[in-house]
Amino acid sequence: MMMATAAMAQQTIPLYPGTIPNSKPTPDEEVTTNEGMTIVRNISRPSLSIFLPAKEKANGTAIIIFPGGGYWVNAIGHEGYDVAKKFTAMGITAFVVKYRIPNDATMMDREIGPLQDAQQAIHVVRTRAKEWSINPSQIGVMGFSAGGHLASTAGTHFTKPVIVEPGVVNVRPDFMILIYPVISFQDHVGHTGSRDQLIGKSPLKDKIDFYSNELQVTAQTPPTFLVHASDDDAVKSENSILFYQALVKYHVPAELHIYQKGGHGFGMNNKSTSDQWMDRCTNWLRVNDWIK
Repeated sequence: MMMATAAMAQQTIPLYPGTIPNSKPTPDEEVTTNEGMTIVRNISRPSLSIFLPAKEKANGTAIIIFPGGGYWVNAIGHEGYDVAKKFTAMGITAFVVKYRIPNDATMMDREIGPLQDAQQAIHVVRTRAKEWSINPSQIGVMGFSAGGHLASTAGTHFTKPVIVEPGVVNVRPDFMILIYPVISFQDHVGHTGSRDQLIGKSPLKDKIDFYSNELQVTAQTPPTFLVHASDDDAVKSENSILFYQALVKYHVPAELHIYQKGGHGFGMNNKSTSDQWMDRCTNWLRVNDWIK
């Protein structure tokens, strides 16, 4: 199933052309399973899957997608490849990042590994924008659950890149789409599993604050579209609410949709309602001229 889905991408390339930074020499133990959804585990070799729209539909906008999985796995099917196909139908060029799982055995510094992969993905897409017929000022990021934490980290921590030699290429995304995202690492609202996996089980307060992205919003944070469900018992809806409130405080364009039901991990299809959040997202993209 994984191979069939991946084949729908025009190309899958290594995220780094050479040596993977912040990486220890270890065997590749990656494994893909189907547990009602396509899951990739033990990722130490990140990649970028490229989904190009039909030439007559292409509008110059690009979206870089980070699947969820608690920083333990990548739920790369329904929160990655399926979403990419939906965007290409709109004329948007989509990229799915298979990002590294924080692991002391494979990384020298586990807490920056995923962010390195996120910034590298933005770097690659912006550097090769002409090749893929992309407007380099119309590159957004999208994340689900912990992938939403990664996307929002890319959107709030771009002034100090953690990739090697970013050069003159700007790693700030132009917009963000965050779906039931982990945003905060604070005790009262944060997702403990994601926090433990990224920064350890006994992090210092300043580290918790640094990766609580509602505290990192500024006027330069990209415009953001958020979706959550009130009954999400895995990642509290307060994560999206706090981030939205911070965006409004700094006058950053923002739109928030909270459904009464839906739980966590519903991907594009919240079965509790006939409303499709992707329709709301499409409208938001159109209002902001990322879709003509």
